[in-house]
Amino acid sequence: MEETAYHECGHALMAVRMGAVVRLLTLEPERDDRPDRYGEAQIYWPAPPRSAKEHAGKLVLVALAGPVAEMIYRGEPLHPGFVAEWADDWRRAWEAAEPLAAGERARLALLEETARQLHARLRRDQEWSALAALADALLAHETLEQEAIDEVLAAWPV
Repeated sequence: MEETAYHECGHALMAVRMGAVVRLLTLEPERDDRPDRYGEAQIYWPAPPRSAKEHAGKLVLVALAGPVAEMIYRGEPLHPGFVAEWADDWRRAWEAAEPLAAGERARLALLEETARQLHARLRRDQEWSALAALADALLAHETLEQEAIDEVLAAWPV
């Protein structure tokens, strides 16, 4: 459950850092017609993107931030594209990256470089402390709504 909390909080932290609003974080997602999952982050983009490429870049960062946060927490250097539980995240990043890189090789290189950059960013003391505080709150309550998420992250501005 802790790995899932760090994973979902990775998505949430990066979404907030990119200007999105996280309406809900939960370790108890509804069992619906979406892929089986252990947690969920409901993200809303309130402002229209300045450009399609800028928005695509933000979507890639948010999609990969969950797997990268979980990698750091686990202390394992895994490839986000090769872990079955992260397939939906990788698919979302892959699709979002289409306008950013022409051809599959270029897109793969972009996603791998983005994962490396996220790894370095999330390991910074300020970011990891924010992510850990959010994960602790999520583990304590199992579901956090926007107000609680914003309250936790207010202590860790960038």
